[in-house]
Amino acid sequence: MSGIRLSKINKYFDKNHILKDVDLTIEEGDFMTLLGPSGCGKTTTLRVITGLENPEEGIMTINGKEMINGAKNHYTPPSKRGLNLVFQSYALWPHMTVFDNVAFGLAINKMPKSEIRSKVESALEKMRISKYKDRYPSELSGGQQQRVAIARAIVTEPKILLLDEPLSNLDAKLRLEMRAELKRLHRELKTTIIYVTHDQVEALTLSTKIAIFFEGNLVQVDTPRNIYRHPADLRVADFIGNPKINFVDADCTYHNGMLMTESELGKLAIPCTQPPSGKVVLSIYPEDIRISAEKVENGIPLRIYSVMPAGSETLIQTTSNGENLILVKVIGELDYDIGKMVWVTFPLDKVNVYDKQTGILVNREPIDTSTIAPKQIYA
Repeated sequence: MSGIRLSKINKYFDKNHILKDVDLTIEEGDFMTLLGPSGCGKTTTLRVITGLENPEEGIMTINGKEMINGAKNHYTPPSKRGLNLVFQSYALWPHMTVFDNVAFGLAINKMPKSEIRSKVESALEKMRISKYKDRYPSELSGGQQQRVAIARAIVTEPKILLLDEPLSNLDAKLRLEMRAELKRLHRELKTTIIYVTHDQVEALTLSTKIAIFFEGNLVQVDTPRNIYRHPADLRVADFIGNPKINFVDADCTYHNGMLMTESELGKLAIPCTQPPSGKVVLSIYPEDIRISAEKVENGIPLRIYSVMPAGSETLIQTTSNGENLILVKVIGELDYDIGKMVWVTFPLDKVNVYDKQTGILVNREPIDTSTIAPKQIYA
């Protein structure tokens, strides 16, 4: 068992309140990613879990055993927490071979040489770097060094593995390869992994759960699919998605669980779990919008503002008034003349509605798409 529970964790640096009442549960076997912009508190949370930082307030348990109690000034040393950390900078010994780097922790614990060799060879095999065991770090590429750092972390068979932006120093191709390796490793080892990144693509592709931080507050914890499809507030919605999600201000009225909105996207009737306090913001991802050069039923007329081909996809900016832009993402190559009239449609169940004043998602419950038309217009 390696479940982790953080309760009301508060961390200060001088007078700066860095972590604010953080409550987070990480189940055994989770791949939990701590995600957010720079300075949001995600790395500080990781350091609190490892014991590299001690919070002034709050409690943390691992497998039910208390590791942190700020009120009692109790902090279990990092070496007693049953975890291992992979640093962003790899932190390999330059004068040691790959084999010796990976074996270092086992040798310090005076494990028999035969057992060390067996465990190191197994870790190198898992990371697919056995053929580099006699090389020095300076003779390896960045991706190979990263694999060595991870092999060194898993060779001690920790219950919990923590990774602090481990792929940030790699180029795009190597990052893609290492994402695949990390996902495979998690599946094979069934270790609880806590991963810190500001890269939403890494978070969405690797994680079983994502915890999103803003300004020291934990604002949403959910599966990657739910984070992407139902961001809890406007900050999360603005942060998640590449290219960015479309936001459209709308006037609205609320009646019997239905929200009637009027905006650049036309007049929409959207099932809604709670009435907003005033105006709302509609959001829809560019890939959920369909575009046509011919007039279509219930289509919204817009004009082409710009066309940006990007190889496998085309990004098209449209506008209704020359100011607000609606971005459409099309797979493949597509071209339109600037200023041309086009018509766009989209599934109603892909639209999220946020209270403009509070920023909170108000149609949080999943919509039963079998009971509504692909596009609803009210008179």
